[in-house]
Amino acid sequence: MIRSFIFSDGKVVGQDLELEALRLVRADKGLILWVDLDNPTEAEIKSILEGVFQFHPLAIEDCVKPSSLPKVEDYDDYLFLVTHAVDFTRTDKFATTELDFFVGREFAVTFHTAPLRSVAALADRYTKGIGAGPRGGDRIVHSLLDQLVDNYNPVLDELRSELEDIEEHVLAKESGQQKFVSELLHVRGDFTRMRTIVRPQRDVIERLARGDNKLIRASLLPYYRDLRDKLVRLDEVAGSYHERLMMAFDIYLNKAAFEANEGIKFLTALTAVTLPAVLVGGWYGMNFDHMPELRSPHGYLYAAAFTLVSTVVMAVYLKKKRWF
Repeated sequence: MIRSFIFSDGKVVGQDLELEALRLVRADKGLILWVDLDNPTEAEIKSILEGVFQFHPLAIEDCVKPSSLPKVEDYDDYLFLVTHAVDFTRTDKFATTELDFFVGREFAVTFHTAPLRSVAALADRYTKGIGAGPRGGDRIVHSLLDQLVDNYNPVLDELRSELEDIEEHVLAKESGQQKFVSELLHVRGDFTRMRTIVRPQRDVIERLARGDNKLIRASLLPYYRDLRDKLVRLDEVAGSYHERLMMAFDIYLNKAAFEANEGIKFLTALTAVTLPAVLVGGWYGMNFDHMPELRSPHGYLYAAAFTLVSTVVMAVYLKKKRWF
């Protein structure tokens, strides 16, 4: 699906134009154009990216082909950016969606294969005429990136909630160990993916915020620096949560080792307590020709008394050692 917005002097003057009309708008230097490609067909990709804007084939290839890392490429008269939006869904607990940008002085083209809240919110704002419209492609990109970064916070809050559940689970006396390990590894993977996305994306925004590129106006540099600072804070918070997760995992391993040691200690104590009875029974179980104790009328009584006394002494000794 192709959506388009045309701006003049900060106001929407047209939207969702036909292909030929887009070519005319593209040629008019006094108008600002935003074209959004939402899960487009091959024909739509070819008509917009190649036909209307004549983007470089390598940029188009990078746009169509999924990329796991954010990046920015400078093609002189436009920039190509790869970013990632994150969200929690019912089907895929932690989901990422790639959002690509082509940004020039008077246009911005966005490309994504799944619906995005940030894009839908900005399009709805322009449709309703809320606030001032953009006066350059860099403003459109900033508005989208700003909402995209803000949408990271609910995801981070959800990860924090899962982290707190794990910490409570670690401190619980009884828990399903197999399910817990699976959940811990899953949350660890979410944090790793989160940091893998945020850190390179921060570097991309840093390049835009430095003012080295002529396509980003000086008046917008403070806004891009604010985006960079938000991503830095997100990265730091995600890093602290990841450290807490690893600490919880260490506590879990130590707890599991302690419980295993307690079990081994109990079995060892049980073996030590029954050792006198085993020795006495083993002694009288041997086939000796001459064993005077068996001929004594009190032989069994002596053997039983010795077994009982030695077992009690062993139990008292182990109790003082706190083996059980």
